[in-house]
Amino acid sequence: MEPRARAGKNVGKQNFNHNELAQLLYGHGDVKAPLPDTVRVLDEIITDFIQGVGFEATRAAHHAGRQKVKFEDFEFAMRRNPVYMGKIQEVFEKKKEIEAARKNFSIEDQFLRDADREEKQAEKKAEGGGGAGSTTGGSRGTKRPRQVEEELDEGDDDLDAEADIGTAAKRR
Repeated sequence: MEPRARAGKNVGKQNFNHNELAQLLYGHGDVKAPLPDTVRVLDEIITDFIQGVGFEATRAAHHAGRQKVKFEDFEFAMRRNPVYMGKIQEVFEKKKEIEAARKNFSIEDQFLRDADREEKQAEKKAEGGGGAGSTTGGSRGTKRPRQVEEELDEGDDDLDAEADIGTAAKRR
């Protein structure tokens, strides 16, 4: 079906939100409340442009023997307009960067989950075999980590306590 025949189906219908198009116009220098005819014309222009590009991309895919449209088909459809071509390539490059970052983030997240799981297993083993003398603390804010710190610094605390007791006894 020719793109002009498809465009005839949408005559009189707005495909985009009136408020969004009004904001787009305002962002490009129009008044805050544009005329309804201006918004309608912009809607028709955008719809016609998208249909034309889609039709060209579909034709390129069909010529290549495919039913699905790929990115390369849109590149081929935009080949005559270098500004649009550059924008499309820029968007897809950013998309690839975001996907790579998400993949790296998910790998790091998996490492953290594995380490957390191993730590929990170690805690369970220590609780089962060590009882109250275990040196690992939970993440719930229990008193075990404080006891461990006191045990580690016990020698210093005792000397300080003895010094305080001795000076207090001398004062009396």
